[in-house]
Order: sequence, then structure tokens, then C-alpha cells
Amino acid sequence: MTDAVLKVENLKTHFFTKAGVVKSVDDVSFEIGRGKVMGLVGESGSGKSVSGFSIMGLVDPPGRVVSGSILYRGRELVGLPESEMRKIRGRHIAMIFQDPMMTLNPVLRIDTQMIETILAHEDVDRETARQRSRDALGQVGIPSPDERLNAYPHQFSGGMRQRVAIAIALLNKPDLIIADEPTTALDVTIQAQILYEMQKLVREQDMGLLWVTHDLSVVAGLADELCVMYAGRIVERGAVDDVIENSVHPYTRGLIGSVPSRNPRGQPLRQIPGMAPPPFALPEGCPFRPRCPRADESCLAAPEMVEHMPGRFARCQHPHLEDAA
Repeated sequence: MTDAVLKVENLKTHFFTKAGVVKSVDDVSFEIGRGKVMGLVGESGSGKSVSGFSIMGLVDPPGRVVSGSILYRGRELVGLPESEMRKIRGRHIAMIFQDPMMTLNPVLRIDTQMIETILAHEDVDRETARQRSRDALGQVGIPSPDERLNAYPHQFSGGMRQRVAIAIALLNKPDLIIADEPTTALDVTIQAQILYEMQKLVREQDMGLLWVTHDLSVVAGLADELCVMYAGRIVERGAVDDVIENSVHPYTRGLIGSVPSRNPRGQPLRQIPGMAPPPFALPEGCPFRPRCPRADESCLAAPEMVEHMPGRFARCQHPHLEDAA
């Protein structure tokens, strides 16, 4: 990929707890080009959200980025002073959080929060900022945006608050948006509208989008590329259609096989056996080994990320290559 707006290389983010070192992000690498959408998929606790927080410089103690590189348009973000990161957050890289109340201040009106978001990064008058805020609310499907600007967050439903949070992320037309399951609280109709608007913005504004989710059906129609995470590592990466239709890693196949629409009517749902291991006590070698139907003694050695076909990467000793070529 060329002209990457974001390039993450060998990123490791660990949490140093009394129970041990939690390797929430362990040797993660990917890049996002302009006008492209990268989907990041995995079970809860796989490290998806922490990857986004690491990019934004929002990992709090006892966690920290211990090694690796995060390049935004060629500029290294790891180790950047907080004063410099503030200039980047919201203006060049924005994040949509899963919980909108992480974005919204409950004691300030919506117009105050949106206008201040613009004025923090741009030298425009308040009326221009208010107009842009109103347009952003309309863009995400909030009716009567002029009236809603004067409301407080508690006067919105959960889904409406999430739409406001999405609108705030779009205000300054950033180069990159990190979306941490932003449509979870929305109904299907509004979700489809938001996904359409996000795709349109990515193409029109030539920005990058990292979409963090556990919902494969969402990324199937949204993303250009797909990264599948398990136990802090990316275990498979490639074009979204290739990964979904001909997945290489057994974990990816397990995720896709668990989708109800892919199971015959009247038959029990297929599922991945067992549970994800606790992050502070990962098994030796491949962390998916205890749950994997193809595991053997060779899986006691930690697998490396290998490019098995052009643009198709997997971290597995026994990948499904027989029908993925």
C-alpha cells in the first residue's frame, strides 16, 4: 500500500498489573491508505480497542506502549509530547468511542461542545462554527438540528447521543477516524445510514478509517481490508472479500462459521470450542492452540506472520491453504 495515512509497525502495548503483565497489543502491524477503510475484528478482549487508544495516545497507567512505531503521514506518534498530541487529536485523527458519554460532557449543551471542538483547532468565528455543527448533526440523521444544538446530552436517547459523538468526530474533517464500534447502540436503519455516510466521507475527503467491531456483517460491506485479532495479535490480514470468503486462519474460520446466516436452518449453530484465555496467562506458543482443531506439537512454537499469497497474511502453523488459493 502506498501513500499511507497511518502505518503501525510491531506495536506492543502492555498493562503492568499485580496479576502479571497483560499484553493487550502484542506485535501488531498494519497500514491504512487514503480513501481506504480497514476493519479490525475479534472477540471481546482481543486488543482491538486498546490498539485504537494506543494510536490516539490515550493509554493510561498501568498501561503503556512499550515498543513499536505509529506513523501518521510519516510522523512518529510514539513518544510524542502530550502538547503535540493534543494538536493532532480531533483535528487530524479523531476517535468515535463505543460509549458516547466518553465524548460528551453531561453539563454542557451540545452546541457548546461542538463549537469548542472546532475553535480548539481552527480560527473561525462562532457563527461559522455553529453552522458547521448544525450541518454535522443533520449529516448523521438528527432531526431539527437547530433545536438539538441547544439541548443537553441527557435529553437525547442513547442512539442519538452516539450520533452526536459521530458528528463531533467529523467536524474538523480529519485525515483519519478511529471508530470503536460506533453503531452498536443504533437501530438497523440508522446504522445503515451512518455506514453509508462514513463510506461517502472516506471517498470524498480521501481520509482513512479504522473500523473496530465484532460484527463481521458490518465490515463485509464497509471495509476494503480486514485484520482479525486474537489475544492481542493480528492472526489474519487481507482484502475483506478474500478473508471472509476464503479465510486462512482457523480462528477466522471459526468466527465466520459462527454467523447464523452461514448455518443451515434447523441445525445447531457452529461455535468455537472453549473460551479465550485470560490475557495475563496466555498458553505457550500459539494462543489459539487450546481451541484449534488443527493444533499439534508444532503449535507450541509461536507462529510468525507469513504472506501465503499476495496480500494474504496469516499467523498460523497450519493455515487453510488447500481451498484459499
